[in-house]
Amino acid sequence: MTSPLLILGGTTEARELAALLAARGADAVLSLAGRTAKPVAMPVPVRMGGFGGVEGLVAHLREAGIRVLIDATHPYAATMSRHAAEAAARLGLPFLALRRPPWQRAPGDNWTEVADARGALAALGTAPRRVFLALGRQELAPFVEAPQHDYLIRSVDPIEPPLAVPHARYILARGPFPEAAEHALLRDARIEAIICKNSGGSATYGKIVAARALGIEVLLLRRPPLPPAPEVATAAEAMAWLDQAGALRGV
Repeated sequence: MTSPLLILGGTTEARELAALLAARGADAVLSLAGRTAKPVAMPVPVRMGGFGGVEGLVAHLREAGIRVLIDATHPYAATMSRHAAEAAARLGLPFLALRRPPWQRAPGDNWTEVADARGALAALGTAPRRVFLALGRQELAPFVEAPQHDYLIRSVDPIEPPLAVPHARYILARGPFPEAAEHALLRDARIEAIICKNSGGSATYGKIVAARALGIEVLLLRRPPLPPAPEVATAAEAMAWLDQAGALRGV
């Protein structure tokens, strides 16, 4: 699949940028890692799957004739972001990072920041608690080491195999998640702690606001360090950057 502009996506912002580019008639392709079984419809052609590291990405950029590369991956997709920055530098391509800002602590928030899922597990303590896990499937494995907790697990795709613990319930759902619904979910499930990433944006912020109102502890996985790059926070700002850089001329 060839196109002068490649968006490394998987976020709401990537989809929004693709829609803006499509409306301008720009020739763009959106690349998805393929971790979600049924991704939402996209306004531009989609490429699925990985590239095979930096070398594979460099080869793809050359073969597809890419002239502009945009990293709009999830804030926790640090490996892909590093590969993108290095590949763009090697080829001298215009490169932009579309990164949503993290949530900021507000009065009433009971946050504990941890390095990763194992750090969250340690912060939970040994006494049984009712825990809402709002993490990707790749981060769930450590929790089998704490079977005393009662877990409520939400994911876009089924957790296969299920977590090997005696007390786990599963919710299949795709955001956005309104604050009122999150408040009801946390209250009715009598949740005592939430474990999630500091993803930023509004789609999943409802649980943070609900936790604040209910006095629930939130264990937040810290964002990984990302490579330096020209950076914007919204799809509209990305379009402005592309226009200013002349990156859309002839695209």
